[in-house]
Amino acid sequence: MPAPVWKDHPESHDFPAALDYLDLLLSPQEAGEAVARLKQAPTVVKKAKDILRSSDLPLLPQENRHVAENIRKVRNGERLSPVLLLRGQPLVIADGYHRVCAVYYLSEDLEVPCRLA
Repeated sequence: MPAPVWKDHPESHDFPAALDYLDLLLSPQEAGEAVARLKQAPTVVKKAKDILRSSDLPLLPQENRHVAENIRKVRNGERLSPVLLLRGQPLVIADGYHRVCAVYYLSEDLEVPCRLA
């Protein structure tokens, strides 16, 4: 199985998706400011297992449509977009939850590029 191949930068549609999600957790102004910070944040690398552990989110089933699609992409050598994370307790996966779960199934120790704010 090939190692996951990651894009250098998040896709442009990842930021509006993060804003839609964060708008449920934060005020509209705070959500907008968080996304602005994510756009400016450098890309760092974290392990899939650590992202899931610190987010307190469950590992989605491999049969989940989006998880399965991301596993297929990796196996076909397609590039995945880095994930968008907000520091907190718990960590907030603003965009990329399905990608983190997919990579975890390939190996929980795989590194995931992230924008972390």
